[in-house]
Amino acid sequence: MTTANFSWNRPTQELDSTLEKKITYQKLSDGILISNIRLFIIFRWAIVLGLILFQIAAIVASDTLTQLGIKDQEDWPLAVTVILTIANIAYAYALDYCQPSKYNTPSINIWVQIIIDLLCLSVVVHFVGSTETPAPFFYILHIALACIFFSTLESLFVTAIVSAMYSILLVIESGMFFQVPQSMLIDAHYSGEKLHKGHILVWMAALNTLFLTVWYVVSRLAIILKQHEQHLREAYEQIHQAQIAKDQYAMLMTHQLKAPLDAIRSKINLINGGYCGPVPTEIADVLDRIDKRGSSMAKLILDVLRLERLKTAGRNLEAIEYISISSIIDKCVEKLKPVADARQVELILSIEDFRAHGIADQIEILIENIASNAISYSHVGKSVEISSIVNKNQNTAVVSITDHGIGIEEKDLPNIFNEYFYSPRAVLHNQSSSGIGLSLVKIAAANNNLQLKVTSEPEVGTTFFITFTDIQQIDIH
Repeated sequence: MTTANFSWNRPTQELDSTLEKKITYQKLSDGILISNIRLFIIFRWAIVLGLILFQIAAIVASDTLTQLGIKDQEDWPLAVTVILTIANIAYAYALDYCQPSKYNTPSINIWVQIIIDLLCLSVVVHFVGSTETPAPFFYILHIALACIFFSTLESLFVTAIVSAMYSILLVIESGMFFQVPQSMLIDAHYSGEKLHKGHILVWMAALNTLFLTVWYVVSRLAIILKQHEQHLREAYEQIHQAQIAKDQYAMLMTHQLKAPLDAIRSKINLINGGYCGPVPTEIADVLDRIDKRGSSMAKLILDVLRLERLKTAGRNLEAIEYISISSIIDKCVEKLKPVADARQVELILSIEDFRAHGIADQIEILIENIASNAISYSHVGKSVEISSIVNKNQNTAVVSITDHGIGIEEKDLPNIFNEYFYSPRAVLHNQSSSGIGLSLVKIAAANNNLQLKVTSEPEVGTTFFITFTDIQQIDIH
């Protein structure tokens, strides 16, 4: 038995301006800033974990850290950890639980994060070693992240803050431009005896040059990536508009074809009804075949029209409501009962009612087309079972439609929702198939945020599972 899962999301169509000049100067939207805030909060928890591990290492392997040049190992890791933890909780609280205000905006939130993070990093760099260890290179990470997530000018401002903080840190440690009382130095021999002023100036210039270089390279790459992203979005928009034009043309053509086809079938019915006089048997047989072909074409035209209308309708928020799934299934069964009877297929229902959140006519189209396929591809004399089960704990429900028919081969299963797709086996079993029915199912499922799972085994049967994730349970007393 082969199983395949299907789900679709309607693509967003919002476009951002990404001309290089606008990329450089544009203010980021609150949505982008909020996503950055959440990423930074997650990243910061990782840093907190790293500091906790460092504190543990300072307890169990202090000598090793001393050999690596890290002499101050007590108190400060715990202090920085506490500050970052409190700050992280405050950021999350302000983002999720406080009402936006003049002093509580995503922009203010993220800039407070940046300043506090850089201050904490400067403390870490000081105690770990501002010139004797690679600790200062962690500033580069902040610059790179700023280039990726912020506008070019904002990332330059972050780079300037980094350079200023690191320069001030070196000046304070070396006592380069003023004399600092030894009692005020956290580690006098570390900052005074070992650091030569000329060496400090060279190191400061080198690191600041590196910071600016990293900013320039990464920001240019970020601009190029954003430009490429914009080109892709513009290409998508062009394709989307072309698709709309194609759909409109298809709808126009089907409308134009439907009217004369209906007229032809009407005339055939008049002739067969004897309104134009007696009809020879041979002619009557020819007219019947013409009428059957006309009926198949009319069904195809109707399916195309329904497909294009579904695409155009999309997810109409005004049409969304809670609908009884039992009433929808009853409507579908009423429509399909004559077809099932003609094929000697029994419809068996086992329905646990619930209210589905969606567009009523689209959900009806979805269930009707799946059930219609189940009847069409069932073996004569078999049954089609339609059931629904409610998961009260998870507030979800599953509607399943099972047939005992020709099944779907494993190689064909991933393609069954493609427009106009049908396998050779399916054509042999049902020559009137248009290959559109399951395309209607796909669009209706996407418009109503439904997930589909299909299991099938050739010559055994197929089951469609429709999962509803937003339901209202119906209590039966």
